[in-house]
Amino acid sequence: MLITKILFFLLIIVSSFFYILYIPDFALVLLVIFISLPLIMFISALILRFSIKSEILVRDAVTSKNQPSPVQLCITNKSFIPVGKAEANIEYYNVFSNQINSFYIDMPIQPRNTQRITFQIDSKFCGIIKIRNVNIKVYDPMRLFKFRTSKNISAEIAVMPEIHDVSGTVMNIDHVNEESDVFSENKPGDDPSEVFDLREYNPGDKLNRIHWKLSSKKDEFIVKEYSLPVDIPSVIFLDLKCYEDTEYTLPVFDTLIEAFISLSQLMIDNERNHKVVFYNGSKKKFVEKNVSSSEDLAEVTKDIVFSFNDNLFCLPPDKYFKENSVISISSFTFISADISNNVFTHINEYVEADIKNAVIIVKSQESAADIMCGYDDIIITPVIAGRISSSIKDIEL
Repeated sequence: MLITKILFFLLIIVSSFFYILYIPDFALVLLVIFISLPLIMFISALILRFSIKSEILVRDAVTSKNQPSPVQLCITNKSFIPVGKAEANIEYYNVFSNQINSFYIDMPIQPRNTQRITFQIDSKFCGIIKIRNVNIKVYDPMRLFKFRTSKNISAEIAVMPEIHDVSGTVMNIDHVNEESDVFSENKPGDDPSEVFDLREYNPGDKLNRIHWKLSSKKDEFIVKEYSLPVDIPSVIFLDLKCYEDTEYTLPVFDTLIEAFISLSQLMIDNERNHKVVFYNGSKKKFVEKNVSSSEDLAEVTKDIVFSFNDNLFCLPPDKYFKENSVISISSFTFISADISNNVFTHINEYVEADIKNAVIIVKSQESAADIMCGYDDIIITPVIAGRISSSIKDIEL
């Protein structure tokens, strides 16, 4: 574009000398043309600036990790002037990270027409991918002038986390929710308030479990199997406060959320209803969700992912503990990226549970070695970023 301007400037100088030295009328016309062309091009570019509209469309607002998602940039030229060259500056980033990726798209746009350009974006980490058109540079037909238009048009894609297979044991504990009557549909237990099944007597069965009335009709001993409560008060606390502002931020946050849904799924697979607590950035408060099925977990996961904003603000966990005393529960699992001693102090001070777990996400094996606890009743499980299955072994919930 600079070369074109220099060329026009030289042409104006040459035509001026031509007007002075040669035929006045023809040289005057030529000079007027060369002088007026830049003005016409400037007006054309100015008209295009206010005539160009754009939008970013995504086909799937929710996608999976490493799954290419088609994104379409639509640019509409409402004027009668063709655009020989338009340059769109596209940026995209994950809200979990301050690393911004960008690229440029060059295209012509016909008058009174819409140009559609499709590109693909994928991510190997979960989170919200924000895509924005920083601006579109439009040039006049002779590319003498350019203007920026259609600034900060944006769209979002939610990349959902994956569930990992983790080994562990969901313990049968004496604590039960006395206000609930939710029992296992697959396993018998010791709760006499609900009969799970009736079967024939086997040597060693307790006499107080014999169904005498039914046994007298059957002329054989029938034994009652009691039910196994599954609505045992258990809590998973997900600390979404950002403690890592480096190149490890994305892997740590990704592992944090996937460790949570993996442990929650482990409890669901073992028919253990539980409560999930996390800070919702969009609602600006801690929320509690009851999870008893994979469908519940999917909804909670969406709430977590969609609750984030660019500043990743999250209240510290002690704010929740001070306002909500967690007392007399069977198991408490705290998932965080905080390797300081504060997290264990909070759990020890505010939580009363038979089993206390602290699942701490770290960026490396060296960081795992730096974790200090000092409380014998808290079981620490360091999870190296990206290594959930190999890090979580034989956890008790």
